[in-house]
Amino acid sequence: MSKPDNNHTSGGGQLIPITNMGEGSQAAQAVLGRDLHEFLEVGASYRHWFPRMVAYGFEEGVDYVVKNDRSASPAGMPSRPRLNHVVSLDMAKEIAMIQRSAKGRQARRYFIEVEKRARMAPAFDPSQLTRSEILLIALNAEEERLALEAANKQLQPKADAYDYFIDSTGSYSMGTVAKMLGIGQNTLFRELRNRGILITKGDMRNTPYQRYANYFEVKAGGYTRSNGTQVVTHTTRVRPRGIDFIRRTLGLHGAHPMLPMTFQ
Repeated sequence: MSKPDNNHTSGGGQLIPITNMGEGSQAAQAVLGRDLHEFLEVGASYRHWFPRMVAYGFEEGVDYVVKNDRSASPAGMPSRPRLNHVVSLDMAKEIAMIQRSAKGRQARRYFIEVEKRARMAPAFDPSQLTRSEILLIALNAEEERLALEAANKQLQPKADAYDYFIDSTGSYSMGTVAKMLGIGQNTLFRELRNRGILITKGDMRNTPYQRYANYFEVKAGGYTRSNGTQVVTHTTRVRPRGIDFIRRTLGLHGAHPMLPMTFQ
């Protein structure tokens, strides 16, 4: 499991402090979960909110690692551990969009800018963002918020409908995803089989190969035939991150604008 590196965890010019997840050349930019939670102004407490975010399909050791902080205590008393997490920027961007708020869109723009700077200059320190640059990011986010607010008045009923079809573990049925993408369900299954993403034959037909398992969720079920034979079934559902993966894989550039993970 990756270990958090606390270099660059503070900086006067940062909208949200940036840290590292991992070590050496494998280190990746990240943020602390509590910093993100505070910036997004989430109403729920952190210990209840973060597990709900993880349920959207994120994996410990891949998208985030646990990091226990020390909370402040009265004078003379030992500090107590406080649950926190180091969250990859990819996960942080997805969480920001899940909030569907101005703060979420502002955070996402900031993370994209941090990543862009890192690609352009590998030695770039995110703490060097100037106040003017941060204000520009905030201004752009506000302009985007106003545009999205107008669009959402028309799109929100469909967005609410998609939320209705997401289950308690945070995944969508293949039929719902097909509707989001503007294609038929049978076509979706066929194209994913043709591209070697879903298994083509046998008892596990239409379930994902292991290397694509992080984009999907497979639920086992079963029923009893009239002759008493027990039949095991497997139902493939799509995690939120899998929707954009499917869209890109199939080259569906005209997909519905309310797709959860197409805001890249």
